[in-house]
Amino acid sequence: MRVAREVTLSGEQKASIERIARSRTASVRFALRAKMVLMAAEGMSDLSIASQLNVSRQSVARWRGRFLSFGITGIERDAPRPGRKPRISAAKIQKVVRMTTQEKPSDATHWSTRSMARASGLSEASVRRIWKKHGLKPHLLRTFKLSNDPLFAEKVEDIVGLYLNPPEHALVLCADEKSQVQALDRTQPGLPMKKGRSGTMTHDYKRNGTTTLFGALSALDGKIIATCAPRHRHQEWLKFLRLIHKSTPSNKQIHLVIDNYSPHKHPAVQSWMRRHPRFYVHFTPTSPSWLNMVERFFRDLTQKQLKRGIFCSTEELISAIYEYIGQHNENPKPFIWTAKASDILEKVKRARTKLDKLSTV
Repeated sequence: MRVAREVTLSGEQKASIERIARSRTASVRFALRAKMVLMAAEGMSDLSIASQLNVSRQSVARWRGRFLSFGITGIERDAPRPGRKPRISAAKIQKVVRMTTQEKPSDATHWSTRSMARASGLSEASVRRIWKKHGLKPHLLRTFKLSNDPLFAEKVEDIVGLYLNPPEHALVLCADEKSQVQALDRTQPGLPMKKGRSGTMTHDYKRNGTTTLFGALSALDGKIIATCAPRHRHQEWLKFLRLIHKSTPSNKQIHLVIDNYSPHKHPAVQSWMRRHPRFYVHFTPTSPSWLNMVERFFRDLTQKQLKRGIFCSTEELISAIYEYIGQHNENPKPFIWTAKASDILEKVKRARTKLDKLSTV
């Protein structure tokens, strides 16, 4: 006849297990197992404990052994279980992943759950679970653009250096134009949002003119200097530079971060810059508009004010833009730049290496 292993508790262990057995916050299972251990420490057999606690003898024997092997942690949680044997083999899963990442269906540019299910012989739900587990999203496509500017590294280091370590007694302004901002009116009135239904807006629209927003974002405090003009030639850019000159303290240097748009390099603009030596220009590399932080503000303006706006005239559009900028400047918040130039250049280097490998295949 098998005899249950003896359970011996120290004073500290006994006090701790008694607290668990009486606890109202511990799980019911944990408290029941603690009672089994206490009764086993009193010398009771597994059969007697099972009878008093209305559980099976095998259960008492199991938790007696778990306590003797692992202590209190052994009875706190269930032992790990092997689980159900997977119905889909690892080779089948790898085949789905390989087809998703390296092949295309014959009648489409990318896989769907239905087309992959037909090709692999699995259900759509199984394909969906495999994609989710491996982080695959064939329906999504992200765009990118690598700059071919021969001075890309130098310009990145220059502009990121301005953001992370701005010069003393100077202002860093990120400036650009948001051209062709359209005053759009809808052909029919939409319905407002209500419980259980989103708001509606017609897909077609009426064009009521356009305007160009010139904006300069202060990297220090996030304030915006802005004006609207009907066109975006070098003449309008010069007017905007004069506005910046009037709106900033005359004893501070102005470091302008701008792109390579031709009006920014016009001879008349260059002549004006020479007459105002406190202006220093820092050109972004060709293509990476993300280096100019004012683009982040333009995105917010579009999403919050323009995308769903209804404007019957350019005057209404300009008024809405100025109102948004005015409210922004009442409580401005700067966009904090955190990426180091070395990290950006390393990421671009990796991208170029991958593109070179693909081009040689």
